[in-house]
Formats: sequence, structure tokens, C-alpha cells
Amino acid sequence: MRKIMVTTFLSLDGVMQAPGGPGEDPAGGFDQEGWSVNYWDDRMGEIMEGSMGTPFDLLLGRKTYQIFAAHWPHVTNEQGGAPLNNATKYVVSTTLASADWSPSVLIGEDVVGQITRLKQQDGPDLQVHGSSRLLQTLIAHDLVDEYRLWIFPLLLGGGKRLFGDGVFPAGLRLVDTKTSTTGVIITTYERAGGINHGSFALDQPTAAEAERLR
Repeated sequence: MRKIMVTTFLSLDGVMQAPGGPGEDPAGGFDQEGWSVNYWDDRMGEIMEGSMGTPFDLLLGRKTYQIFAAHWPHVTNEQGGAPLNNATKYVVSTTLASADWSPSVLIGEDVVGQITRLKQQDGPDLQVHGSSRLLQTLIAHDLVDEYRLWIFPLLLGGGKRLFGDGVFPAGLRLVDTKTSTTGVIITTYERAGGINHGSFALDQPTAAEAERLR
């Protein structure tokens, strides 16, 4: 069975929109594009390279697919392009007629059903990058097995957030954390069943105890 592993860059207030640069995603009048760029250091590069070191496929929304497809086919193996170029790209879109960054597979109907079946097949784990709209569907249907959250030390105030309305309640387990020299906290969380509820309320004394305390 394959896992779905989400890698997302987040501001401290949970915004994931357009971390990479101008023109990436100005939807909703977002004017802070490129907010992650100047925090990158060698440590972050090493961690990202390590995440690409084992075989994987990609599960992407249309917009992220188009951003990647405009860039990565022009990156040579020597420059680090092989892992993304060789991965099978599963592209969720109802508007694309084709996905030409080979090898790619379009998912246009019964998205939840097709992704559920994809998880049940043998093969490499599925990495999700960007793809904010797709993520809302995956999270709402409890399809995410692992979150790799890169939390940047800044507040953006508004924009698309990783965890929006309709989140499926779930417990998570922190399995790894690292920190860059620029203050970026790089965490890995795995699914850990349901939520364990409790209470900090004090127990009410019994009638006999209350009488003794008088």
C-alpha cells in the first residue's frame, strides 16, 4: 500500500500560498509571493535533496503541475532534475486535456475514488507539493499519511491555508524535527489514529468527602 506524503511550506499563521516567487499564485489579490525564498540555506537544501533520495511518484493539482512542468523538464540530471522528471505525475484536473510532462496520468473524475485505489496499489509513495485545492480534498477525506511541514518565521496575514474548513479530525505523531540557520522549523508528522480526549476539570467530591471537608 502506498502512502500519501504532503510537503508544504507554511508561514507561522498557516498560509501556504505562492512561496516561490512572483506570478506563482496571485489569486485573491495575494501580494506576498516569494516569501520563502530568502530563508533558504544549505541545511534546507540538504533536507529537500534527502526527501528526493528514495523512489516516489507525484500527486499534483493542475496549477502546481503546470508550474513544475514549465521548469523541471529543463533541469538536467546533473542539476538534480532526475527524481522529479522520472517520477510518474498523477495530475488532478477537470480542465486539462493532456499532461505532456512524461510520464503523467490525468485524474479528472471520481477523484477521491481514484486516489483511494491508487493508494491501495503497489508502487512508490506519492508526494504532494503545493496543490492547495487538491490538499483540501485529501485532508477532508483522511487520505494523507504524512505531513512534512516547513514552518517559516513570518506572518502573512491572509492567503490560502493548508488546513481550511472541513478538516478531518485526526491525531498526529511528531516523528522528526530539524531547524535551519534562518529559523525555519522542518517537521514530519505521521497519522496516529483518532483524537484522545480528556479534561483538566477537577473531580467533584462525593457527598461524604464534601461533608468531611467542612
